[in-house]
Amino acid sequence: MSDLILSQKTIEHLLRGDYHEPRSVLGFHEARKKNRHRVWIIRVLEPDAENVSLFWEDQTETDSTPLKRIHTAGLFELKIPPRPELKPYRLKIIYKDGNKHIRHDPFYFSPQFTEFDQFLFGEGNHHKLYHKLGAHPVTLDGVSGTLFAVWAPNAKRVSVVGDFNLWNGSKHPMQIIGRSGIWEVFIPEVATGTLYKFEIKTSDGQLLLKSDPVGFSMELRPSTASVITELGGFEWSDKKWIQERTKRNPLSQPINIYEVHLGSWQRITEKSEPYENRSLTYPELADRLIPYVKEMGYTHLELMPVAEHPFDGSWGYQVTGYFAPTSRFGSPQQFMEFVDRCHASGLGVILDWVPGHFPKDAHGLARFDGTALYEHEDPRQGEHKEWGTLIFNFERNEVRNFLISNALFWVDKYHIDGIRVDAVASMLYLDYDREDGEWVPNKHGGNENIGAIDFFRQLHETLFHYHPGILSIAEESTAWGGVSHPTYAGGLGFNFKWNMGWMNDTLRYMEKDPVHRKYEHHLITFSMVYAFTENFMLSLSHDEVVHGKRSLLDKMPGDVWKKFAGLRLYLAFQMAHPGKQLTFMGTEFGQWKEWNEAGSLDWNLIEYPEHQNLQECVRTLNHFYLSKPALYSNDFDSTGFQWIDYHDQDNSILSFIRRPEKKISEPDLIFVFNFTPIPRDNYLMGFPEAGTFIKLLDTDDPKFGGSGYNKQRKIDTTHQTWQGQPYRAAVNLPPLGCLVFEK
Repeated sequence: MSDLILSQKTIEHLLRGDYHEPRSVLGFHEARKKNRHRVWIIRVLEPDAENVSLFWEDQTETDSTPLKRIHTAGLFELKIPPRPELKPYRLKIIYKDGNKHIRHDPFYFSPQFTEFDQFLFGEGNHHKLYHKLGAHPVTLDGVSGTLFAVWAPNAKRVSVVGDFNLWNGSKHPMQIIGRSGIWEVFIPEVATGTLYKFEIKTSDGQLLLKSDPVGFSMELRPSTASVITELGGFEWSDKKWIQERTKRNPLSQPINIYEVHLGSWQRITEKSEPYENRSLTYPELADRLIPYVKEMGYTHLELMPVAEHPFDGSWGYQVTGYFAPTSRFGSPQQFMEFVDRCHASGLGVILDWVPGHFPKDAHGLARFDGTALYEHEDPRQGEHKEWGTLIFNFERNEVRNFLISNALFWVDKYHIDGIRVDAVASMLYLDYDREDGEWVPNKHGGNENIGAIDFFRQLHETLFHYHPGILSIAEESTAWGGVSHPTYAGGLGFNFKWNMGWMNDTLRYMEKDPVHRKYEHHLITFSMVYAFTENFMLSLSHDEVVHGKRSLLDKMPGDVWKKFAGLRLYLAFQMAHPGKQLTFMGTEFGQWKEWNEAGSLDWNLIEYPEHQNLQECVRTLNHFYLSKPALYSNDFDSTGFQWIDYHDQDNSILSFIRRPEKKISEPDLIFVFNFTPIPRDNYLMGFPEAGTFIKLLDTDDPKFGGSGYNKQRKIDTTHQTWQGQPYRAAVNLPPLGCLVFEK
């Protein structure tokens, strides 16, 4: 039962916009008079109204009953005897300028965020939080509208603002729900496609305009409003793909990832603007990118961040709309169709996900309710000075809940097959990129971020519970142990970890003039010392072709022929080395220039034979990888790899064996690499078996742009121990080439 008469203090709080529970005053209420008779009370706050009247569902506008003005600031009230049945009513508002508006009363409707929701959220276990927070088109009591909810526990007031209320924060104040810090309101007649923000009044009286942290869509930059979006209704056709994914063991599957920045893979020029070019849309990308990647033999697309971000130059790594695919390329439904078409073509989709930090943009998460809500208050804990961004406070249950729910959201709603987590090291170490005195030790005095460790474990236990078979890949650049080990074994729970050591060492080796490589032989062999300590992914990502580092092709020493030969050799070494694979777009055809997010890849290069041949080599390597279980089924067990010889540093030659999982009856593969431009005739190398070995692959093949030096289609071994093997054979090694043999 409500109060029959409002106190002056309550009215003043309401009018000042400081009232946490406007629904306890406004809208429909039932009270009892002194004689115990029930009375219905309807109160409306409309500061610009001349008069307000009400009519019920069984009445027309002409039957409306006027409300009494009880305060000059526009507070109106009606007291009536109870009707036989309570149903939503309409308000007829006549404004002082003569305009009329008829609408349902948002404060008639009961809160939808339940006590159980509050409990789960406070505990950090409301896994499907995106079903409750944000803006949801719904029908309540037969009335269509949008239910809004947002977390802002330290705000004095939160309102929904948009075109529907002239961006006036006094029109639709929200109701706080218990002690959860969640504010909620249902606004009738506000529909899909409407722009909105949250107006937040802070404890010191400032007014902030914030985009919805759980908004499903946002305006195209530079505008920053959220857009009411209905995500249901898309008809997915990938049920079989999802079912099969749950049965897969990612560790023994072929994974060869094509990393792509959607805005710069290809750009097109419009006839109307011949001096401008634009990014492809999601449908255009589906038409062009998917068949290209599939034909090239990749298994997955990894999309650099597609969550909404205001600044193109951040490449997507400064996110303001964690639940909104960027509107640069189209609508959420068009992105769904893009993913669906990937699955129809047999391609998995991995999203670059950024839970480590967020930007300081005024409309984003930074000091969301006037306090350090998502971040730490202390800049020694809460700020990345290098990037100018803020660090999530992983010790808050609600913050962990927000991020874990976000990861689940992309898999649930967009059928994503995995995430690649950016900058994991920056999350794990409290002293990351900080000098002494610039960081705060943990409770044990160490530099480990205990909150981040707990977050990763909770993230993976939750993700894999709901979606077995998906991927979670860590970009982690340190020697932190157990990154890709399961949580029950004390690990962080990722499937895979980028092998940054392999990447750094091998690129340093390949950049050296071949005459000097013999002095740095350890750079190409050292990775096998630790290759089976984690589930490694060999990544040649966008980070290696920016900021003056040059493209992979241009990193190779020597003349043009040697550069192409060196890159063919290097990519073959990546394929042959234990671990899953990732390469950045443009590598496959020999992009000369560094990557630039504002321009297209130089597809015109494919008109030249050298680039065509390199592309054909990469296509062949990729399909060869897919056809040979020895290259993917046993990546993370030492039984899948055996050196033949790694001692010949004077000639910069390596050879080894790759073996499939024991239960797979496929032959072993024999690899030999010559990292110099000097061919080696009759080079003696060991073989594990007697008989004839067939040459399967030669990166120096003329069809790849090579010299065709090796003419041996097959070789026969002789029974003589060599390089630790019981047999040997003489092989003619091509310059800067890799040969692969199979019995």
